[in-house]
Amino acid sequence: MLKKLFIILIAFATTLSVNAQQKKDIKKPHKRPKLIVGIVVEQLRFDDVFRYSNKFGNNGFLRLMGEGSFCRNVRLNYQYTQSEPGFATLVTGAQPAVNGIISKEWYEQLLGKKVSCVADAQRKPVGGSFDMGLYSPKQLMSSTSGDELRLSSNKQSKVISVATNPAAAVLTGGQTANAAYWFDPITGSFMTNSYYMETLPSWVSEFNRKNLSDIYMTRKWETIKPINEYVESLPDDSKYETGIYGQHVFPYDLTLLREKASNKKPYNLLLSTPFSNELIKDFAISTIVNENLGKDEHSDMLWVTFSATQEISSLFGANSIEMQDAVLRLDENIQHFLDFIDSFVGKQNTLIVLTSVHGSTYSPEYLTDNGLAAGAFSLNQAVMLLNSYLNARYGKADWIKQYSDLQIYLNREYIQQSKLDLEKLQTEAAQFLLQFSGVANVLTSTLMEKNYYSSGFFYKMQNSYNQKRSGDLLINLAPGWVEKSDGVVKANSAYNYDSHVPLFFYGWRIPNQAIYRQLDITDVAATLSSILEVPLPNASQGQIIDELIWPE
Repeated sequence: MLKKLFIILIAFATTLSVNAQQKKDIKKPHKRPKLIVGIVVEQLRFDDVFRYSNKFGNNGFLRLMGEGSFCRNVRLNYQYTQSEPGFATLVTGAQPAVNGIISKEWYEQLLGKKVSCVADAQRKPVGGSFDMGLYSPKQLMSSTSGDELRLSSNKQSKVISVATNPAAAVLTGGQTANAAYWFDPITGSFMTNSYYMETLPSWVSEFNRKNLSDIYMTRKWETIKPINEYVESLPDDSKYETGIYGQHVFPYDLTLLREKASNKKPYNLLLSTPFSNELIKDFAISTIVNENLGKDEHSDMLWVTFSATQEISSLFGANSIEMQDAVLRLDENIQHFLDFIDSFVGKQNTLIVLTSVHGSTYSPEYLTDNGLAAGAFSLNQAVMLLNSYLNARYGKADWIKQYSDLQIYLNREYIQQSKLDLEKLQTEAAQFLLQFSGVANVLTSTLMEKNYYSSGFFYKMQNSYNQKRSGDLLINLAPGWVEKSDGVVKANSAYNYDSHVPLFFYGWRIPNQAIYRQLDITDVAATLSSILEVPLPNASQGQIIDELIWPE
């Protein structure tokens, strides 16, 4: 009897030990994360995560802060902080001067025309309209962390990107992505093109058949909390807003606003509301489930871009109730997304990175009304006056070939034919532009090529300069000044309001900590590659954030 009892006790103890070990194995993180999820929030200021924190839920941004690593001193160290250079720099770990994506578009001297950074007329649309299918990452000059993951695993790892913004999907996905999906504002569906595949997967077609875009287009955008609680923002009827089709007070009835929308892109309206973020979140979840991401021994990567904040901030301003409401709703979307990942893949198996590709300044009018130096610079007017000056100085001609995003391209062919000194003409043009209010610096391409700048704003301007793609004259506006545009503001400077972005790492082996030392956004790609134990992107200039790397 005692012997039988002893055997039973041994068996019971062994069972407990096995169960305990199984639970331990479930909780123990793998050597490498099974899934990396990169979340990009366009036009999110660093201080937004503090300004609205008392209204966040406990499991969105606050979960990232309370359980993950919060890098609080991250900079974009280049001049032209538009979204497109931001996407490319984030995933390549190389400055725009090296990765080639210097701007949303640039002037090609040999072609004699402007070129979009993701344009590719050789591609065919898949699952969407023709005009929305002409994209690819062919303009990228360097590899991404996702590319290196694919090559290192002999293409057994999956890399997928999803976004409403096609440039976001194309650039974050890199050159070897399995798929990049973006939103078609003409059809209201998700699509891709022949760079990635010839037909849509059945699950994407099924997702599109749910017609979620049409459902969202019948909604009213009302504040998620009582509007009188939005004390962190300007009043709802603030004069510093452009609004949606002229409306800039809540509520926004999308059914009525749709009547004012362009027939060419009827779903563009949806992109200016927080509902587009919700749509992307749902599509990202479907991607993980249907592609079985993070479910085998080969690490996978998914990039998800939320772009509603960019559209809303541009239309209403960084300190508007609309922007605050968009961030509060995004907080709920992030909570839902994290909950799903925890249940489907497991927090211990997933590394999540959340950041932004640039911030935003306040409306110049708002700043001047509060006694700060600010203004709106008209590049069009400056170019007209510069051309008149060069006419008076050197004779009548079309001296300026093209201009875009604070860069001016001179007519080099005519200058060469006229046997003029290019460097001298550039210098005179730069000195002329410096006389304009709001212009802080003007550097010439000759100066960029003859000098090496190791710090300051000239260093950041040089990080945006590519010898093949950049203009003859690069303009840096004074603090608080923005280039005049249709919206309230346009992010495109190296000042803190545009270049200081939040950065969170969460899940897998990530410790709970705040990192205060200064980091460069290029450090993200280097760190991800190190964690994945794959080569760094081939032109990476970033450093590994060693506070995130746990010893074995």
